[in-house]
Amino acid sequence: MKKKMLLLNTTVLLGLGGVLSTPAYASTIQDMESQKSQIQNQRQDVQSNIKAASDELTRLQAEQDQMKAQLERLTIAEEENNKKAQKTEADIKETSKQVEELEKEIKLLQEKLEKRNDILKDRARSLQESGGNVEYLQVLLGSSSFSDFVDRALAVSTIVDADRGILKETKNMQDELKTKQADVKSKLASLEDMKAELDEMTVQLAAQKKQKDALAKELKDKEAKNEELKASLQAKDSSLANEQSTLEQNIKDQKAAEEEARKAAEQAAKEAAEQAQKADFSSAKAEAPKASSNDVAPTSAPAPKASNVVTVGNRWIGNSAYVFGGGRSQSDINHGLFDCSSFVHWAYSQVGVNLGPLGSVSTETLKHAGTQVSSSQMQPGDLVFFDTYKKDGHVGIYVGGGKFIGAQSSTGVAIANMSSGYWKQKFNGRVVRI
Repeated sequence: MKKKMLLLNTTVLLGLGGVLSTPAYASTIQDMESQKSQIQNQRQDVQSNIKAASDELTRLQAEQDQMKAQLERLTIAEEENNKKAQKTEADIKETSKQVEELEKEIKLLQEKLEKRNDILKDRARSLQESGGNVEYLQVLLGSSSFSDFVDRALAVSTIVDADRGILKETKNMQDELKTKQADVKSKLASLEDMKAELDEMTVQLAAQKKQKDALAKELKDKEAKNEELKASLQAKDSSLANEQSTLEQNIKDQKAAEEEARKAAEQAAKEAAEQAQKADFSSAKAEAPKASSNDVAPTSAPAPKASNVVTVGNRWIGNSAYVFGGGRSQSDINHGLFDCSSFVHWAYSQVGVNLGPLGSVSTETLKHAGTQVSSSQMQPGDLVFFDTYKKDGHVGIYVGGGKFIGAQSSTGVAIANMSSGYWKQKFNGRVVRI
């Protein structure tokens, strides 16, 4: 009897084991778990790409903000330079009118002088008895009596004094007008020099602004493409998430079906044992399979003091703009608005060297600020001068290696090469050591 029961129990357990290890269930769940793992890996890649796209967007935004700030500086500089150009043009026009008026006055005075001389000659001839071209002495000697001589002498003296006074007065006025004309012409030449520089600078600033606008557009296009990529990746991640969710539900449903089949098998085995043995047979309760989670936890990203005058101005490279006459107020300096001489003055002030009053600094004052040295002996920190719109029209600080730093009209503060190209042609050999 015991052998029969043992054989029966063995048969029931084997039958139960066969039900529980049905290949269809195990293979299906295993496949779905594998697919789920693959999807999770894909999602990790997509999320990594999304993070990279977000980081790139952040970088582009910072770069774009910097470009916007530079464009604002260039806009301010362009407005200020245009105002100065317009004022200079008005001054040139007004000065030209003054020159024309003075030239007219000179011409009128010359005509008046000639008429006065004609009048004096007529007066002298009226006293000459011969009616010819007789000198004053002949007029006197032609008197008929002493009384006539005295009368003639008084008349001649009056004429001579009047003649001399008119000539002297006219000559003084003419000299004064010529002096004024020379001063006005000198002023006009100076204003024309200023306008020449402003015109050149305006053209260069317009070109620079065009370049900056193009770069800003390029950044905006890149940002749009990156946003599009990010949106595409997010849509892919959402699709994968839905697919993963579907798989997880399918796995859950499959495991629930497997559990139900297990219970049904247990019940069938129990009933078979009861029928065979006519006794209670308690089947072992199958342990519910433990749900395993293969979710991968999302990973988280790990969490100028200037030394000398040569490098102190580097902070303004790409953060400044050239303004003719700029850099002579704290507001201009705070906004990075310099011209060449005010930048040099500012740079030296940062290392404790005073190059004179800020309000009157110019290339002319700077070329007398130190000691002239040969260009073959120039060292970093020396001032170098260039003949641009006029002699010594531009100044910068030599940094070594054939280069200098200065406020350039086309770029703002920048390092330029003076050993070739434009600046080599403009370098006049003047070097000043402070």
